[in-house]
Amino acid sequence: MNVQRTPVAPPEFEAALLSLRGHRMRREFHLEEVPAPTRIAPYALALTGEVNPTRDPEDMVGNGRFVVLYDPEGQEAWDGQFRVIVMARASLEQEFAADPMLGEVGWSWLTEALAAEEAEHHALSGTVTRVLSETFGGLELRSGEVEIEVRASWTPEGTDMAAHLRAWALLTCQAAGLPPVPDNVSALKPKR
Repeated sequence: MNVQRTPVAPPEFEAALLSLRGHRMRREFHLEEVPAPTRIAPYALALTGEVNPTRDPEDMVGNGRFVVLYDPEGQEAWDGQFRVIVMARASLEQEFAADPMLGEVGWSWLTEALAAEEAEHHALSGTVTRVLSETFGGLELRSGEVEIEVRASWTPEGTDMAAHLRAWALLTCQAAGLPPVPDNVSALKPKR
């Protein structure tokens, strides 16, 4: 019998994984682990996040993806062994479709979230995309929809990914239009 063994993750990647456990997020932000990309790096973890105050699929106002890649040999393009890749997407009001500053605003949400969470990093790059969709035909006619999508990647300093996870969650919630939670205030869970 030929038994395949899963390679043991290096201590640096294990430390990164452990740093992602046990964080309390806003009650509207829901995390789930999903299959990670397998061709970019030898070790990876992927999470999706959904901004949804009720968990009813109709009430979702934003979503995103958070990926941690690790290559013990490092990659020149990353300028390090780790790379964090994020995506945040949300629907916007129609009036934002033609706003020439939308890209800069979306990028500032990311850079401000990284600064607010003190997520030390270098080699930051990415894009901000606006999508205007118009529906034709079918049973339900809807007016145009506008979405913003922020995609970025950076090389974190060290193995602690907690601040990077929190920065991505903040970005995703901000793109979805949630107001910031004031400092020293915890969001309360609703009574059942």
